Amino acid sequence: MAFATEFNALNGGITYRIAAVFKAAATRAACYRVYNKTVSELSAFSNRDLSDLGLSRSDIKRTALEAAYGK
Repeated sequence: MAFATEFNALNGGITYRIAAVFKAAATRAACYRVYNKTVSELSAFSNRDLSDLGLSRSDIKRTALEAAYGK
């Protein structure tokens, strides 16, 4: 009796899992950078500039979350 065993690194191998971890970390870091940049830029605006955009100071974090994570 013969057993066929196939090792495929692209379908669940350790290399694939390590690459997925690094890709997920890079994605999280990119989203965090977008969030920080958005908060920083919106915080630099005056209240009048924010009002022209239809935002208030309390909307800055929510707007940054939407820009970075799409939530």
